[in-house]
Order: sequence, then C-alpha cells, then structure tokens
Amino acid sequence: MPTVFKCLRCGNCCRHEGEVRLDEGEPAAIATGLGMDVESFTNQYTRLREDRRGLSLKDLPDGTCIFLTGAPPSCQIQADKPRQCRDFPLQWKYNNLKTICPAANNVDMG
Repeated sequence: MPTVFKCLRCGNCCRHEGEVRLDEGEPAAIATGLGMDVESFTNQYTRLREDRRGLSLKDLPDGTCIFLTGAPPSCQIQADKPRQCRDFPLQWKYNNLKTICPAANNVDMG
C-alpha cells in the first residue's frame, strides 16, 4: 500500500467530533494569516479547551470546524492551519480513522 497520503478534500475530518487544540504560537500565525490581531482572533474564533489548559478552535453548531466553508469543502486557514490538522491522518492514533477518511483506505496506517 502507498505510504504517501493524498487528501481528497472531502472535509470529513473537519466535521468530526472533538476539539482542534491550538499549540503555542498558532493563534498568532492564524490571526496574521487572516489579517487580524491576536486578541480579535482569539475572541472571535477560539474557546477554552475542555481540559482548561489552552485554546481550541470554535465549532459551528453542528460540530463542523468554524473554518470549513464552501462546496467542495475548503479550509479558510489552510496555509496556517494548526499542527493537529496538518498531522491528520498519518500522525493520529484513531481506531475508526478509515470510517471518517476515505483517503486513509489507500494508505498503510501501520
């Protein structure tokens, strides 16, 4: 099986339950990419993580990432997206990964 992942841009990962945690420096990078100051970005697009140890991106009411838009789906912060998103799916340890990511069916996830 191939070892290179080719995203199909289906947007399923951006609609999957759970929080997108932001690492140090990521709010500033995303804010800059959006042409915003960090405080405005933080107030508008983030919330306190469930473990209260940092920030995560807000979701839409249906659980979709706030930055997923359009049809076909597109990430508004693609150039500056969080590490958690960049690492999907190859760095994730998730039992049902292939059920949410059709492209993962073509990759040996080890």
